[in-house]
Amino acid sequence: MAYNTFTINQVRRDFGIQLVEDALFIPEFQPVEPSEMLRSILDKFAPLAEAIGTEKAKSEFVIAPILAEVREIMEHQVSLFSGIEFNVEPKNGLNGRCDFIISASNIQYTLTAPVLALVEAKQGNINPGLGQCMAEMVAAQIHNQKEGNDIEFIYGCVTNSDIWRFLRLQGKTMMIEKRRFALDPIERLLGVLVQLVS
Repeated sequence: MAYNTFTINQVRRDFGIQLVEDALFIPEFQPVEPSEMLRSILDKFAPLAEAIGTEKAKSEFVIAPILAEVREIMEHQVSLFSGIEFNVEPKNGLNGRCDFIISASNIQYTLTAPVLALVEAKQGNINPGLGQCMAEMVAAQIHNQKEGNDIEFIYGCVTNSDIWRFLRLQGKTMMIEKRRFALDPIERLLGVLVQLVS
């Protein structure tokens, strides 16, 4: 078993997670103006990613540049990981490759304090990716506990690059944010991402 095999019910059952749907946990945030470079990348390559239509294209041409921009906005006080093995508790299925993880650390060469796990939606449908994201969030919480990181909230996100759906784990309570955030306007999405990783 690995992250991408988990369903919402499996995460609830296997890890004793209480699910709260339609929550409003994202605090008030200020829109963040993107750099000219990000705006140019999205203008040029988001249509290409949409035309190609694969997870890989959306990951490379849309999602990765946005997350790299968040790291720049945060002045490299967070680190960004893509496609890394995150084997926390293989015996419980908490192992495998994560699409993206943002860490609350400026150390880029090793993952130290994961705060946001981001999953690309399979075939563009967000809901099946929620179980995988929840499992990665539980793993991030366990990792932080083992490392002595005092991080109260673990955030997650599932996206098809156009729509971004956020989650929050605190203790054994998993919340799914009621609001869905669109790629456009990018200022609003950047504002949410910066708020959460701050």
